[in-house]
Amino acid sequence: MKISAINILGIIVAVGVVATVGCKQKSSSETTPMAGVGEKAGAALDRAAEKTVEMATNVAEKTGEAAKTTAEAAKNVAGQAVEKTGAALEKAGAATEKTGAGMQQ
Repeated sequence: MKISAINILGIIVAVGVVATVGCKQKSSSETTPMAGVGEKAGAALDRAAEKTVEMATNVAEKTGEAAKTTAEAAKNVAGQAVEKTGAALEKAGAATEKTGAGMQQ
């Protein structure tokens, strides 16, 4: 759920950046010395949008890595539980077999 929200936010920000850059005559987000308040605000928004997309991408990557690590750890724990259960069943079977042999005598 959180990854979907991050992806949607990233897409919205990317569309905003593309729209802002497409409307400007300059291709960079740098302002001229005589730039107006609107141009300065637009450049600041461009830089903020770039940082937001970058951070959202990093968060999504790290969340995916954490999910893989957690799944692998759970798999290992489940494997150990199965091994211990099998060993306990073997011991119980040996004890039952011994009891049965004792009853036959």
